[in-house]
Amino acid sequence: MNSSVLEQMFKPTSVAVIGATDSPGEPGRIVMENLLKGSFLGPVIPVNETREPVMGMESYSEIDTLPITPDLAVICSDAERTPFYLAELGKRGTQAVVLLSHGFFRFDRDKREVQRTTLMDIAKAHGMRVLGPNCLGFINPSIGINASLAHREALPGKIAFVSQSDSLFTSVLDWATSKGIGFSHFISLGDRYDINFADMLDYLNNDPNTRAVLLYLETITAARQFMSAARALARNKPVLVMKSGKSEAAASAAAAHSGLPLGSDDVYDTAFRRAGMLRVFDIDSLFDTVETLARSTPLKGDRLAILTNGGGPGFLATDTLLAGGGKLADLSEDSCQVLDNELRGDWSYWNPLVIKSGADGDMYARTLKVLLKDKSLDAVLVMHVPSIYANSGSVAESVAAACKKTKKVVLTSWLGIDDAAEARETFRKAGLPSFFTPDNAVRAFLNLVQYRRNQEMLVEAPPSLPENFKPDVSKARLVINEALDEHRQVLTVAETTSILQAYGITIPETRTVPDVHAAVRAAEEMGYPVALKVESPDIRRKTLAGGVALDLESDGDVLEAASAMMQRLRIQIPSARINGYTVQRMCRRANAHELLIETATDPVFGPIIRFGQGGPEADIVQDISTALPPLNMNLAGEAISRTRVSTRLHDASGKPLVDTEAIKLTLVKVSQLIIDIPEIFEMEINPLFVDEDGLVALDAHVRIAWSTATGAEQLAIRPYPREQEECARLVNGDIVDLRPIRPEDEPDHWEFLEHMSAQDRRFRFFGNVATLPRAEMVKLTQIDYDREMAFIAKGPSPEGEIKTLGVARAMIAPDNSRAEFAVAVRSDLKRQGLGRLLMDKIIRYLKSRGTERIIGEALADNKGMIELARTLGFEVTKDFDDDIFHFDMMLDNAETQEAKHTC
Repeated sequence: MNSSVLEQMFKPTSVAVIGATDSPGEPGRIVMENLLKGSFLGPVIPVNETREPVMGMESYSEIDTLPITPDLAVICSDAERTPFYLAELGKRGTQAVVLLSHGFFRFDRDKREVQRTTLMDIAKAHGMRVLGPNCLGFINPSIGINASLAHREALPGKIAFVSQSDSLFTSVLDWATSKGIGFSHFISLGDRYDINFADMLDYLNNDPNTRAVLLYLETITAARQFMSAARALARNKPVLVMKSGKSEAAASAAAAHSGLPLGSDDVYDTAFRRAGMLRVFDIDSLFDTVETLARSTPLKGDRLAILTNGGGPGFLATDTLLAGGGKLADLSEDSCQVLDNELRGDWSYWNPLVIKSGADGDMYARTLKVLLKDKSLDAVLVMHVPSIYANSGSVAESVAAACKKTKKVVLTSWLGIDDAAEARETFRKAGLPSFFTPDNAVRAFLNLVQYRRNQEMLVEAPPSLPENFKPDVSKARLVINEALDEHRQVLTVAETTSILQAYGITIPETRTVPDVHAAVRAAEEMGYPVALKVESPDIRRKTLAGGVALDLESDGDVLEAASAMMQRLRIQIPSARINGYTVQRMCRRANAHELLIETATDPVFGPIIRFGQGGPEADIVQDISTALPPLNMNLAGEAISRTRVSTRLHDASGKPLVDTEAIKLTLVKVSQLIIDIPEIFEMEINPLFVDEDGLVALDAHVRIAWSTATGAEQLAIRPYPREQEECARLVNGDIVDLRPIRPEDEPDHWEFLEHMSAQDRRFRFFGNVATLPRAEMVKLTQIDYDREMAFIAKGPSPEGEIKTLGVARAMIAPDNSRAEFAVAVRSDLKRQGLGRLLMDKIIRYLKSRGTERIIGEALADNKGMIELARTLGFEVTKDFDDDIFHFDMMLDNAETQEAKHTC
């Protein structure tokens, strides 16, 4: 569906209200009142079957008799009549519709799906976008439109609020109005038959009136679409999300209320973090944090100094900071010396920095200036407790003046109500965040720290993977296919071992045998000591079940252990099927840590990976972090850092005590495994031993299920599309690899730009660009393969090294209707056919994904690009006003060359 219709929906020039009425309390009456009492300048047209006047206005009984075609229609009639009105509006040409009708099913999933299918079939036939049903509509204060059932207007502002909940819609509106907080958009999504969170995020990303986005959600649909839109928006604007369902009971209730699958809350948490969004847990934090982000300079680190004239509140703020995982700054010796001279010993000599209770504005300002110059801290929380010796307002003015030129984040908290009101107004005018309580201020700071970390994840360039990591996908695929042919879900130990080895995951020598005598022979051939494990598809936690014996030194030990094992299992799990034993060479690592890596399939986000402390007590300890594949080395390291066990993998100085790179690489290998083999429904490697010498998997369990989707299709984030790799030959005979760009290509891409002449950079970026900010380079190299593509050509450079020689990229509209291309080649490698090869590659790719058309533009003096576009079949037109050529081509008519696999 056409996403441009959303602009028409939320900024209409005319509105029709279907089901308009004079009956008090009815949706048709409430919407009419809200539309007419605001400052909306367009016509509002009431429609009802009786043609009775509504609020003194002439009404119409039929859509085709309306005097104009409305940009927006708000349907307030009963649900049974909605399909009829939707079809009539579609015939008339109205493309934006809000459903406020009564009678839509929510809890009966079957009836809900019938209603949804009926309405969406009509909407799709006419290219319409639908908001709702079971929603309250929307408010856009910038144009004065209130097309909602809300009980009040929203104040104008730069924050957009999008809510899945009707009750939160009205509650937040009430709360924000009382605080004087305004909005660019205030939108209730309801049951999201059509317009969903991803649509809204894309729309708000392009809305110039929106500087920050707040979301309340319970469940999402189309996880990949959501993640793509969220990651794109979070690069440009702060996105804060509040989600219910952290507890199992609340999550189940939310899923039942929305009629959608129940996803795991920790997976949602991971998704928000991966997308660069910040999750908060209450309305106060939502607005406190967004105000802080809006008013503060970007946070450079996580070290906080606390300045206060009251010890108790300062100590409580410190407790809140440390309990939330924050870091109290250590003041530098120079700062302490200056403070001692300035304050004449009348201070606490440590952080939190407590000065005398009657400190005036001058003392606050002098102290604060010292802190703001100290490079050992990143932010300052300035607190003030009411005192008879100093005026709160005067102190606030001095603090605001001291902060005028600082680049550090400064938060303020003036305790009290009446005495603090003047101070808060001073801080508001100065652009300094102010909080009613120190608790709220510290939590806002912690949210800033987390937001910074999430944003860093979006822009970190990961190191390249080792060249020798080349998994044997065919070997693993063969194992899976054989198990599927035998209709088995649980793989044997031998099969699991084979798959792990195919992906370079070390596992000790292991043999599966049918009986105890064969176990003895295997142990003799391996050499003692050995471990003996029961082989059963029904026993997953073998150690807890008593199905593992370690450090067996002789044949007699093996016989005795097998006998005792069978006796225990017959008593504890009499129904378990016993297929034999596994004999494994003992792995003696005295200082090894026991870890685990497991994969699972979330009903919303698809395949996930979990990492944490392993061993027999893993279920009790519950030290687990969750990650979304695909992973790179940086993302793997971030997942490790979120566990308690990670603190035991380093010494006090942060130096690794174990081979942490091996842990990261193993997580990346597991990520690639579940991408390549989507039939792996769940897998557990536990325990995973790691020490300074590396990593070894001692036990693993794999369960499979038939899958019609590819691994890439199942993931919430599209992985690197390896299938797009190919090679070609240049005019000079050199072979080049054409492949999608990867984040680790960033260093080469800087060098590539250096080998473009000033004129070629002007052609590419439509201006004189000497160099790019790193933020822009990140956008060029760390792309979302689901909605953009960049193919680079890697080959021998004139310097004799394999380098990036050229790039063609396409920015694809969320609805896949069009893509805008750009292409560039090293200036010293022109006339080798590389531009044509890259353009041909990008056109073939867009055709394969069903994109409808490709567009582009070039400066008028870029003769080479203009001629290439004509040669490729683009329609070429000139804009004489801007002196720019425009290119346009429908892709169903595009002719391309077949890939040349000549290397």
